[in-house]
Amino acid sequence: MLCIVWDDSIGVEKLPEQSQAIVIYTGWERHALIGSDIRLSCSFFSWRWTSEDVTFSWTYRPDGSRDSISIFHYTGGVAYVDNKGPFRDRLEFVGNPGRRDGSILLKNLDFNDNGTFTCDAKNPPDIVGRPSSVRLLVFEKVPIQAGVITGAIIGVVLGLLVLIVVIYYLMRFLVARRVFSLSVSKHGKKKKEGSQQRQASSLLSFPHIPSSSTSSTSSFSHTLRHMYTSS
Repeated sequence: MLCIVWDDSIGVEKLPEQSQAIVIYTGWERHALIGSDIRLSCSFFSWRWTSEDVTFSWTYRPDGSRDSISIFHYTGGVAYVDNKGPFRDRLEFVGNPGRRDGSILLKNLDFNDNGTFTCDAKNPPDIVGRPSSVRLLVFEKVPIQAGVITGAIIGVVLGLLVLIVVIYYLMRFLVARRVFSLSVSKHGKKKKEGSQQRQASSLLSFPHIPSSSTSSTSSFSHTLRHMYTSS
């Protein structure tokens, strides 16, 4: 149903702002050591500027339980912490609502703190959104997270792919270099053979001494020999 509001200050009717979806973000799973502190982050995305009426709410559902309990609420610029629940004197608001940050800090963790924490946020008029949840696991010693193992596997696979690509291009370079060397060698051999053929052609085309000239030379030699004998 559409509601129209009359504004006396300007004497016209105006439509109320339409609500748009809001997206809330938290972590997926957090690990912590017993006795340590941990920050649970909560933020949101909205198309509008951060409203002065922005609100944040946190609920907690222990492992093995179906019921959730409210442990924190922020509204009207004031933070309200549950002083009777399991986090009495161990919960602190460390967020910045002006920057859309509704994070909380849990102190002195215990095994009983294992469970699911859900954050909900409103930025009027954007109030429609799905709350986001993060699971907390408290250990005596923090185990290796599955994400670390997955990241290591991905790193190894990427390393192998890079190595294969490098080897491929190296082989292409070596083959191209070999082909180029053979081409240069073949071209040089053909050039040498062509030079030899040109030299042979030059020798074959050199002019011969005419036979008449040879006969004149022989007659002249015979005359000289006769004059020498007579003397």
